[in-house]
Amino acid sequence: MNQVRKIVLSSAFIAFGIVLPVAFHFTGIAGSIFLPMHIPVLIAGLFLGARAGVAVGVLTPIISSLTTGMPPLLPMMPAMAAELGAFGLIGGYFYKTRKAPLLVSLLSAMVLGRLVSLVMNYGLVLFLNLGIDPIYYFSASVIKGLPGIIIQFITVPFFIKKLEAAGLQEYRRR
Repeated sequence: MNQVRKIVLSSAFIAFGIVLPVAFHFTGIAGSIFLPMHIPVLIAGLFLGARAGVAVGVLTPIISSLTTGMPPLLPMMPAMAAELGAFGLIGGYFYKTRKAPLLVSLLSAMVLGRLVSLVMNYGLVLFLNLGIDPIYYFSASVIKGLPGIIIQFITVPFFIKKLEAAGLQEYRRR
């Protein structure tokens, strides 16, 4: 894929990753349950590859935190940036580089990304002396986010297949 096209698409995924959670919160739908920021990041990693995916994954929560206040700068944003960066990196690596099946790549990204989140949350709890159990916090966030995880398994493959069918991954001269 042409690098300019990849940058433009990465920017679009970042914008979508900022706007979608705002729309959820504006309508009163809890983002912590449906995980709307995760969807554009997972799609970006699987569709654009590991490097673009990690960039989209790290930049989306940082820019969103600075512009909308979601996620809160501390303690959530660093862990989300690490988790979503891992989503993009791992999804892109497995799907684009290793040519693994789409659902295997998606599941790998989601599981390994959440493990990265666990490690980051553990480090933040120790560093900031928050006085909460990171394992409890992690398991509660996974259980609370189950509807979002299910939505990701439905929507992400759908959009990947639509984008691939549209031929957007290949640069064509006219």
